[in-house]
Amino acid sequence: MASRLVAIESADDPRIADFRDIRERDLTGRQNRFIAEGTVVLRMLVEASQGGGFVTEKVLLLKNRVDGVAPILERLPDDVPVYVAQAQVLDRIVGFHLHRGVLALGRREVVEAALIDRLPERSLVLVGCGISNHDNAGSMFRNAAAFKADAIFLDETSCDPLYRKALRVSVGSVLRVPYERKGTGLDVLTRLAANGFAIWTLSPRGEADIRAIPPTKRMALVVGTEGEGLPPAVLERFHSARIPQSQGLDSLNVATATGIALFAMSSAAKLI
Repeated sequence: MASRLVAIESADDPRIADFRDIRERDLTGRQNRFIAEGTVVLRMLVEASQGGGFVTEKVLLLKNRVDGVAPILERLPDDVPVYVAQAQVLDRIVGFHLHRGVLALGRREVVEAALIDRLPERSLVLVGCGISNHDNAGSMFRNAAAFKADAIFLDETSCDPLYRKALRVSVGSVLRVPYERKGTGLDVLTRLAANGFAIWTLSPRGEADIRAIPPTKRMALVVGTEGEGLPPAVLERFHSARIPQSQGLDSLNVATATGIALFAMSSAAKLI
């Protein structure tokens, strides 16, 4: 293990330029590249790299974290560099105090076949419209993984789930649940409906109790942004469901609502 470690003595070392000033780079985007932060997310990135779809390009560690992640590093290909730095150097590289001390640069591989064409005949999917909060996006992926959703479809106005905070909140589930982010919400739902999906929008004023949704071979749960919710054009066109709750409360956080609704639909479909 020691032989593959590369010591970084200066924050200006060009070999770790991808890790420099992380917060600013988060805002400008990395074109299918992303930062995995923390031991759990690193482990899931390495697993995802072995299963296809993602690649681990390089790792940057705080020196005293090496022993703790050694079993994960042993699963990396020999050509993946592992850089190690002392705390003061690492902090200057990333631009703030990084107490976790574990970073990796990952890349999402471009898959030619459309996600909808890769779904099994029996499928449960989650659709997000206008999900702009990275915490909510990460929680939605974690819920999807927990309740066996086959994929997540995000419209073009939703945030990038590979954003560092969304990835961290998802506890790496963004690397496990297949997803696609493109088109308008109506475009996404029209394609799903044409492929045999029963579309269920989630709204506090939904017509059906979420527990009463009849299971079908293909189901899609649709959630909207905090506050405004789903656009009227979406609610008017497709079935709607609600989560019964106490009077006087306007709505649930979209992350919480997604978890409850996916649990109900997954249970009805006998997926869990």
